[in-house]
Amino acid sequence: MIRLLSQYAVFTGVVLPLLTSASHAQTFPNRPIKLLIGFAAGSSADVSSRIVAEEMGKSLGQPVVVEARPGASSNIAADAVVKADPDGYTLFLGSVATIISKAMKQSASIDMGADLKAIGLICAVPNILVVNPTVKAGSVKELIALAKADPGKLNFGSPGPGTSPHLSGELFNVMAGVKMVHVPYKGTAQAAQDLVGGSLQVMFAPSSTVLSLIEAKQLRALAWSITTRGPALPDLPTVAEAGLPGFDTSIWFGINAPAKTPDAVADKIGAAVIAAVKSAAVAKAFRVQGIEPLVAGPADYAKYIATETTKWGDVVVKAGLVK
Repeated sequence: MIRLLSQYAVFTGVVLPLLTSASHAQTFPNRPIKLLIGFAAGSSADVSSRIVAEEMGKSLGQPVVVEARPGASSNIAADAVVKADPDGYTLFLGSVATIISKAMKQSASIDMGADLKAIGLICAVPNILVVNPTVKAGSVKELIALAKADPGKLNFGSPGPGTSPHLSGELFNVMAGVKMVHVPYKGTAQAAQDLVGGSLQVMFAPSSTVLSLIEAKQLRALAWSITTRGPALPDLPTVAEAGLPGFDTSIWFGINAPAKTPDAVADKIGAAVIAAVKSAAVAKAFRVQGIEPLVAGPADYAKYIATETTKWGDVVVKAGLVK
């Protein structure tokens, strides 16, 4: 009898959870899914996530609702997902900002590799180095000369400490040997608005935010911040081409879930992510915004997170942002 009870305990303690997990995966999803993003409305995160979420909903048969919870370099949104039930109904828009925040040892920062499960990459949004048209610089070299002539006079904006636009500006300071002053905002759109108004002079801004402003001549584009020129502005050089070899910063986004989300559920969401990114509708919407689609499932996305963690850890140290 004791032996039978022992065997029953093993069955209920090990097999039943597996059966429950499998059953959940078969019926998932049967209600709307929330995708929490750590950035404000109008940001590249907001734009790209809504494009993909709409298409994911078609594959999953349930709407994927984007909910903005901006602040703390997206750690507010990340923390909410870490603490959510690992059932696949609460997702997080992972980004380079979360990795940079951890590298900078900011309070309450989330470790994407340990605290969250990788589901799939969705896109990369290149930054463009832009200036207010009143700034007397028509190239990267002229901007460097201007900054060197009057240290501390030029301000560069970002959607907050630890974001890609922030680190882009700090890396530019280090590599160019200049001192532009960082001015953080609550979102990219607010920073871009002040850049147009003239209270900011410089910004490494997501292409999705500033392409229309460049076209309207409200901002002047100096260079792409990535290694190759973007198709939206093929005649615009990269920062590396224009005088700072090796300069490379961009923004990327992916979908993450609570760490203990069952693999079967993660795989189902991951398949929907890949289908969305590969769809003609998303490709068209991304192209208009200057966004590059990235296709990667859970395993490849997890490797990407590890690579980015090493890369940005090195950048943070070089920029003197952590001791």
